[in-house]
Amino acid sequence: MRLHLLRTACALGLASWLLATGCSYHLLDTSAGRDLTVSVVTLDNDSLEPGLELTVTRALRREFLRRATPRLVADPGAADFVIRGRVLSLRTRANSFDTVSLALEYRVEVALDLSVVETGDAAIRIDPAALTESELYLASADVEAARKNRAEALQRIADVLAGRVHDAIGLSLAARGVREAS
Repeated sequence: MRLHLLRTACALGLASWLLATGCSYHLLDTSAGRDLTVSVVTLDNDSLEPGLELTVTRALRREFLRRATPRLVADPGAADFVIRGRVLSLRTRANSFDTVSLALEYRVEVALDLSVVETGDAAIRIDPAALTESELYLASADVEAARKNRAEALQRIADVLAGRVHDAIGLSLAARGVREAS
């Protein structure tokens, strides 16, 4: 019992020391970019997947809420940046097969066409290659399991693409000398 208390006290002491010294980590100062705002307009859907535009739009909004800069606003007229666009395509193909030619996994690929327009009609260019992503998901004889696997793959794709869009905006601002974080 005493040994356990001694180990716990040592672990807490070490953790306190590491927190106090900072371990070379520091908090980012995100206050400099807080005056910048972004609005994400619901995307159009040119794919045959119903609701995919909503999945991607939600992922974009969630990414800006999660990172907090630029700050997400609902009104495009009040935003410094407005993201508009469309889901261009969704392609699904079998990726691997078993010995009797049944699909074991599928690859789903989503392509977007987005524009990030700033106040004053300037635009931030996002590399089209960064707006295409694919993901594998497992095939299943259970229809509900296959549907769930595909929906999870599409959500992961949307999350990755949203992160890329946020990063592209951040890199563009950094290249122009707008300081978002120290």
